[in-house]
Amino acid sequence: MRQAATDLIDLETYPIAAPGPLRDAILARVRDELALRGCAVLKGFLTPAGIAAAVAEAEGVADRGHRSYSRTNAYFTAEDPGLPETDPRRRFFDRSNAFIPADNFAPGGPLRTVFDSDGFDTFIRDCLEEPEDRFFRYADPLADMIVNAAWEGNGFPWHFDTNNFTVTLALQNAEGGGEFEYAPMIRDSDHENFDEVAKVLDGTSDKVISLTLEPGDLQLFKGRYSLHRVAPLRGPTPRYVAIFSYVQEQGMVGSVERTRQLYGRTLPIHHERAGQRADALID
Repeated sequence: MRQAATDLIDLETYPIAAPGPLRDAILARVRDELALRGCAVLKGFLTPAGIAAAVAEAEGVADRGHRSYSRTNAYFTAEDPGLPETDPRRRFFDRSNAFIPADNFAPGGPLRTVFDSDGFDTFIRDCLEEPEDRFFRYADPLADMIVNAAWEGNGFPWHFDTNNFTVTLALQNAEGGGEFEYAPMIRDSDHENFDEVAKVLDGTSDKVISLTLEPGDLQLFKGRYSLHRVAPLRGPTPRYVAIFSYVQEQGMVGSVERTRQLYGRTLPIHHERAGQRADALID
């Protein structure tokens, strides 16, 4: 049976579409946390019924996830022997997990119902304090709303996101591991800041923050500029996290190479829009 957003989201605690003092207070807290650390968490955003429905949906399509085992750097670029050996772009780490592409989640399903719920996009935009002409859903048909599925031993090494803003919903945790670790705002749209990135990769940075997200938690994260990873998992229970993505450029999609790495396939739109990013950052 199809469930309404009112069944899935705790709208009493988080009145995302109802202007008023409670919503204003939530916005103020989230904005402060984003300004300070580039990350904010809304605990218990989903109801218990919402968590159960979303987990069931993820379980139902988990076999369609693209599992990959590779060695990648933080930028998902190829090895360049012309760079110094100390350059972060030459630091490669094992990556092993799976992304369930967006085209596996139908309109009217629990996760799309949350994503499409009244006021959701506006609430996220207000949290991020972005103007309407600089805030858009990721136009990538494989990546606007996905689920990351990971099993024991899996993890996701240090990396930057290709989209400016990522909103995640923790759905199910493994028995151990899976901490979200990040170095907030370590680069900006003009500077890669390779020296600080190298410190994070070396384990010598004092900028790294570690978070443990619980099922139902909504996280807002500026992943384009904050280096981050997910620690390896322990135990037989898979970890599921839904990812909703927003960008500052209308019509933006992932690069051909990165899309192929993450989802195992590309669509014509990825080739048609290749090289159209507005910033000069390495992907």
